Amino acid sequence: MAEYQNIFTQVQVQGPPELGIVEDASRTQDRGDRATQSTLLGWFGNAQLGPIYLGTFGVISLATGFLWFFIVGMNFWHQVDYSPALFMRELFWLALEPPAPSYGLSIPPLMEGGWFLIASFFLLVSVICWWVRTYLRADALGMGKHVAWAFASAIWLFLVLGLFRPILMGSWSEAVPYGIFPHLDWTNLFSIIHGNLFYNPFHALSIVFLYGSAVLFAMHGATILAVGRYGGDREIEQIVDRGTASERAGLFWRWTMGFNATMEGIHRWAWWFAVLTTLTGGIGILLSGTVVDNWYFWAQDHGYAPM
Repeated sequence: MAEYQNIFTQVQVQGPPELGIVEDASRTQDRGDRATQSTLLGWFGNAQLGPIYLGTFGVISLATGFLWFFIVGMNFWHQVDYSPALFMRELFWLALEPPAPSYGLSIPPLMEGGWFLIASFFLLVSVICWWVRTYLRADALGMGKHVAWAFASAIWLFLVLGLFRPILMGSWSEAVPYGIFPHLDWTNLFSIIHGNLFYNPFHALSIVFLYGSAVLFAMHGATILAVGRYGGDREIEQIVDRGTASERAGLFWRWTMGFNATMEGIHRWAWWFAVLTTLTGGIGILLSGTVVDNWYFWAQDHGYAPM
């Protein structure tokens, strides 16, 4: 029996580059025509690499993103006195810290938080420009803007941590430092200062949607891979034909848990769960210190933490 080769086999589908739709070419012009085949990428998915469209906002995003990376990196480099050995040893502990609380929302000297603010500005421009690029590319292809709005949910949490909450608290010192372990230390200290984030209901919702996202994406990914031998990743004829991958997948979930999402419905479930992870998380962080000082005391007042 000839079966369609999926991710678990050594067979890769490689052919002439797929350059995309040709209808309404004026909306998708300048997309480029250069593409290559990558065996490494083919192990994980489509083997084609390119063409890629950057556009004005893509170029600005990459340039400002590089400036952020360069400023943070040079500050790390300076902290180890430009020693390669020390840099490699201390990399996980190095940090570019925000200004001290005494500066409030003013601009401090470069070495006392000024570089942090400059780097943060470039990172903000980079992220926003990349969002604009995703929106415009979807519009040019006549797509819905679901990717852009999902990305906006992640940007909401990013803005809460580095811009909105520090402004509401009246100090740039409330922002998250740049660095691997310093970032984790900030998270731990934030929870301690505000009485344990486990008692923050929006944090709890964020964790629910995070775990839910993991389950939903695992269920969906596993289902499509499980019916890959029947062309489950090719959804054109799947809706009405009997005995297809989609019908088998639907039967499996009805048999195992009583109902099944549709080919469209599972993506809607996954989209909402993923978006609500960062949306509720951002609300929980924004309320910490601005509305609720101590979540443990708040939970005691509302009857679900021990007195």
